[in-house]
Amino acid sequence: MESELNHLELGTGLIGGLALFLFGIDIMTRALKQVAGASMKLMLARMTGNRLTGLVAGATVTAIIQSSSITTVLLVGFISAGLMTMGQSVAVILGANIGTTITAQLLAFNVSALALPVLSLGFFVSFVAKNKASREKGRIVLGLGMVFFGMTIMSDAMRPLRSYGPFLDFMLSLDSVYLAALVGAGFTALVQSSSATTGILIVMAGQGLIALEPAVALALGANIGTAVTALLASIGAPREAFRAALVHAFFNVVGVVIWIGFVEQLADLGRMMSPDGSGLPRQLANVHTFFNIANALLFIGFTSQLARLMEWLVPDKTEEIEKKSAAKHLDPSFLDVPAFAIDAVRLEVVHLGALLREMLQVAIPAVVTGSPLDVDRLRIMDRPVDLLHREIVGYIRQISLKSLPADQSRLLLGLAKIANDMEHIGDLIATGLVTSARKRMEEGVVISPATAGLIKKVHGQVVEALDGALWALDAQDPGAAADVRQMKGRFTALVEDVATHQVDRLRSDAPKRLHTYTREIELTETLDDAFKIIRRIARTELGLFSDAVSKEGQS
Repeated sequence: MESELNHLELGTGLIGGLALFLFGIDIMTRALKQVAGASMKLMLARMTGNRLTGLVAGATVTAIIQSSSITTVLLVGFISAGLMTMGQSVAVILGANIGTTITAQLLAFNVSALALPVLSLGFFVSFVAKNKASREKGRIVLGLGMVFFGMTIMSDAMRPLRSYGPFLDFMLSLDSVYLAALVGAGFTALVQSSSATTGILIVMAGQGLIALEPAVALALGANIGTAVTALLASIGAPREAFRAALVHAFFNVVGVVIWIGFVEQLADLGRMMSPDGSGLPRQLANVHTFFNIANALLFIGFTSQLARLMEWLVPDKTEEIEKKSAAKHLDPSFLDVPAFAIDAVRLEVVHLGALLREMLQVAIPAVVTGSPLDVDRLRIMDRPVDLLHREIVGYIRQISLKSLPADQSRLLLGLAKIANDMEHIGDLIATGLVTSARKRMEEGVVISPATAGLIKKVHGQVVEALDGALWALDAQDPGAAADVRQMKGRFTALVEDVATHQVDRLRSDAPKRLHTYTREIELTETLDDAFKIIRRIARTELGLFSDAVSKEGQS
């Protein structure tokens, strides 16, 4: 006889349990990003030399952070900065799917008895801990306890369904693997979490509400649901982010298409892999892990081809239609992990430096011999520098509102100083040099070829110094910064040669000699000021990156 079902109790139990489950995952993921963010970034940067190490890196980082989306965000930053190719990132994305299966393996244990003790321990540690690192570790445990407790609530709420006829009839309809996969994809897209789908399946398997075969089909469908969700979320994002999401979607969808016809064989393999008595939850978790590992190994040999396919499907925009002042790296999603956000600032300051170098490169030709139109173009080139500097400062402000450890605060302050110094050089060019050029034209001054040649040499040294400072910032290389600092003697000697030449020229009877001398001195002094600021940038870099290298050597 069919038992009565309290729909309100079932609904509140399921929704409340799912809410606790998702909230717990959110708390745990945020805390893990704070505790392990910097080290995970370093691991990804170091372990992508070949496909297999990239696969391992993606699996490891995602297993620790428990967020394949964060792994993808990191990859986008690396690709944009030129630190990683699209082909290398494909292997990491394949590994990320393996890393997410750790949740299912953990949930397959009987966690009901552990739920409240783990939750209580996590709350106690996060409440009484005095330092940030300990509080975040407590929040990891707290989040895990909430996940366990949410599972327990959902399990208790589902118990009456074991004798509820309509539900049992619906479960029988899921004998069609295609319908089951479709339901799994739809539910995952709705809750936007494949972990939630897997968790509910494990609860249902533990209650005997579902057989292994439809559970496997539903889990396969969840892989499609999470990929489609990520793909939709990446619409309008930078092209690298869209390509990464497209790789993830392609990998998941094609993998499911390949394996959907082998659900029964996968279920048999799950029973074989799990000893008697381990139960359906463990068998389902093992099949889930096997599927993702097998899928990754199936595609690992085709990472280069996949990368080329994505670049063909999503081609680069032509540089002309992209705003020069648009920030390339300041992704708001990085703000949850200060280590990532600060590195994004560093990369954006390198971008700012590239705009400044372009401006500096054309400055002297425009000022010495250029037309009024050339000078106006030079002045306008400062606008993208100012706009990008404003974006960087705004992003730095958002990071500074977080609670940062001392080393991250010092790094953020150093990057802010470098950005301000670069913007100052832009202003020197846009005001000092442009004003001098306009006076030259109003006064009809012509700078002699000999003097112009000497000023060109000074200008070349300033550009070389800026190139060295930008390389030091991009590669985080204190040696390159030290080389810029050591340019002082050579540069000072060159400026003195120019000054001597200008004094000698002042004694000549050439027309407008005094006006010409004034304009020449203005150019030399402005370049000298710019060089001093670049050396100051190098000094800041030397302090930041020397400490980073020594800490890395000690770890």
